[in-house]
Amino acid sequence: MIVGVAPGRPATTVAAVRDGALVFSRQLPAAAGPPFGGLAKLAGGLGARAVCVALDLEEAELAPVAAIRVGGPCPEVLAPHPAHPGGAATIVRGGHSLTGRPLAPLDVEAVRRFAASCGLSDFAVTATGSPVLADHELAVAEIVAAEVPGARITLSYEFGRAGLREREEDAMLNAALGPAAVRVAREVGQALDGLPLYFARTGYGLVSAHYFRRYPLICRFGATASLARGLAVLGGEGEEGAARAFGAALGQPVAEVERIVQARGRAELDRVLRDARDEALTRVVSAGAAPGSAAIATLTVNPLSYLPHGLYRVRASAGGATP
Repeated sequence: MIVGVAPGRPATTVAAVRDGALVFSRQLPAAAGPPFGGLAKLAGGLGARAVCVALDLEEAELAPVAAIRVGGPCPEVLAPHPAHPGGAATIVRGGHSLTGRPLAPLDVEAVRRFAASCGLSDFAVTATGSPVLADHELAVAEIVAAEVPGARITLSYEFGRAGLREREEDAMLNAALGPAAVRVAREVGQALDGLPLYFARTGYGLVSAHYFRRYPLICRFGATASLARGLAVLGGEGEEGAARAFGAALGQPVAEVERIVQARGRAELDRVLRDARDEALTRVVSAGAAPGSAAIATLTVNPLSYLPHGLYRVRASAGGATP
């Protein structure tokens, strides 16, 4: 039995699903006490093996973010601008071209000064060329972690998009959603008394609570996606909360990897494809798939036009089953 949960006002809706079929749905009335009170008792009574939460983060409170861009100078209008007014941003020297060529040495001291003085603990790091070579983002993360113990650090290369500003916006928003995601995961986890916990992704699939805390951006519209999926299976009928909870419970752990790679010849391309497969499989296990169930779902490779020969965009997705 899988239990889907759709938090809402004034009540949280719970759906029990067995073999892809809706067994029943119920509302947990709002009551004084800890959030999601009564959920563990209900899930335990059903013999649930996992709980899947359908949640939108669109209205979540954003935290102030310290944004670090590694690259060259730019006009103010193109500089990083965190959404929260309490955020801070800087541009430090460094980065790589899309062929992996170093543009400048990383300005380690500038990173250290900013991390030590910004007064924030949620960081978003974006370096030019990082989808091909993430060395400078990883180096910045090490410096920040040393200067700010307990810092939560988002690296833009993990989102894979080629455009610098697109990756930077994703990284800053992911970092800004981090504290809200940590709080929600803690509240639901405390109510479940050890049951495996998953969150619905935007689009399709699930991720573990650990993965949700690290990458909340990919679950930003989890409830919206779950509602669409639930209504599609129910033939467009049913109460909205029940459809959201049902849609979440229908999901399976999913993870994706997107990289820009440079390969000279077939042998090198085969190697980077194996690396992408391995990373996708590792990620889906981190996202909550039972290790023996993890499998590659899709693998695509496309040459990049108008760029030096040998550059490819590689996408790999993997799926698996809940334990």
